Amino acid sequence: MASVKGRNTSLERLVKRCLRRLKCHYRSNVERIPGTPDFALVGRKKLIFVHGCFWHGHKGCARAARPETNKEFWSRKIEGNMKRDARSLRKLRKTGWTVLVIWQCQTKDEERLKRRIARFIAR
Repeated sequence: MASVKGRNTSLERLVKRCLRRLKCHYRSNVERIPGTPDFALVGRKKLIFVHGCFWHGHKGCARAARPETNKEFWSRKIEGNMKRDARSLRKLRKTGWTVLVIWQCQTKDEERLKRRIARFIAR
């Protein structure tokens, strides 16, 4: 697990490319904001999280299937991630942030992803 990257992943680079094409100014991995969002559009009070389906337990997604070995460890790990994510989202929304969560499985079509981000920004 030590080799798993937490920042500047291929998914984050894809979202960055979409944000740049939309000529949107953002900050990456802002640690002073709860949950350390992947992208913060501070002036618009909007945040974007990019979640890997496996690591964040995307319900109903084939990519989120848990390993057959060491089930207890993986269940505890992924459930903990899901609870932490839910706490962070509640806290952020309570303080006035608008949040978009982009799942790994939703990044297959870059043009569709760009339209989704554009709609989020326009709201």
